[in-house]
Amino acid sequence: MRALVVVLITSASALTALPARAGTVRGLVEVIEKKGRRAPDVSDVVVWVEGPSVRPRPLTATMTMRGKAFEPRLLVVPVGGTVAFPNEDPILHNAFSLSAENRFDLDLYKKPTSRSYTFERPGIVRVYCNIHPQMSALVVVRDNPFWAQSDANGRYSIADVPAGTWVVKAWHERAGEIERRVTVPESGEVAIDLTLDASSYKRARHKNKFGKDYKQGRY
Repeated sequence: MRALVVVLITSASALTALPARAGTVRGLVEVIEKKGRRAPDVSDVVVWVEGPSVRPRPLTATMTMRGKAFEPRLLVVPVGGTVAFPNEDPILHNAFSLSAENRFDLDLYKKPTSRSYTFERPGIVRVYCNIHPQMSALVVVRDNPFWAQSDANGRYSIADVPAGTWVVKAWHERAGEIERRVTVPESGEVAIDLTLDASSYKRARHKNKFGKDYKQGRY
């Protein structure tokens, strides 16, 4: 499982033919928590370059339901990418999302069944289980191959970005989205550091797939 995630993170820019004139966008991201504290682990930040019209190649990723949790909790896939949701628990799960144009519902199934969904539109997809409210995950769907997921220390690098002036965006579940303009050189690197503010984040309960509250009880 971990090996697949590494491939997605490090190989995203290699999913399509490389532009003749291209540079690398790299830098550091940080997330500011309550009371101005910096988050110690920022491996859940996604950074991408918006603007270049380069369609990524589809791929398949896996988000496993195990121990009443999704593993990994965050995936980045290209438009046209398929995510498999195998159930490794001996109990029923029902993965679903009500997120805009990437709505899906895989219905009930348990180990060893796996079902999948193909994401056809870019966006942030919030995934839940209709049985267990504590289960939540995120799928970020991108319409070009120029993205990266930061490491725990906030470092990111996006290679082979076509030369030009583009918009760099960073997204984090608790901080939302920020953007900066960047001019990418015809070769070499450009550095851009990004700070996301999660200090005002308040967790809210989500609804089940019918738009209703989960029933009280043990999950």
